[in-house]
Amino acid sequence: MKSVFVTVGTTSFDELIAAVSSPAAEQVLRSRGCRQLVLQIGRGSLQPAPQHGPAFVREVFRFKESLAEDLRSAELVISHAGAGSCLETLEEGKPLLVVINEKLMDNHQLELARQLHKDGHVLYCNCSTLVETLQSMDLSALKPFPPGQPEKFALFLDKVVGFE
Repeated sequence: MKSVFVTVGTTSFDELIAAVSSPAAEQVLRSRGCRQLVLQIGRGSLQPAPQHGPAFVREVFRFKESLAEDLRSAELVISHAGAGSCLETLEEGKPLLVVINEKLMDNHQLELARQLHKDGHVLYCNCSTLVETLQSMDLSALKPFPPGQPEKFALFLDKVVGFE
């Protein structure tokens, strides 16, 4: 797991950025072979300093025209539970660890993460259990998401949030 990409999409999720860039989380990532941590921080106010050492690189940015290259080069994606971020990552066939933002009202993100986890496509946790999850995760147990079926994902999402 040489490269880990963290995304919060277009939102602000400083708690995730703080948790994943904490010394404890970075130590676990390094112990699992991570040499590059790329943080997409969106509209957040927390902006960890970039780091460029011989054994570990931390890159930080707010937004890009496209996250496709970051997703392609990542061996693990850690994301908020936004439907767009989840779908884009799963369609790219990347292992996904979803971190729930527990401060959201009417938290459909939790429902989405639980269902995707139940179906075997993602792992999920919250910010307080991130380090523990990184230590114990088995990415080989994840099932690929069926490719090229965004309409099925839309129906699945409608079902999860109660529109069906």
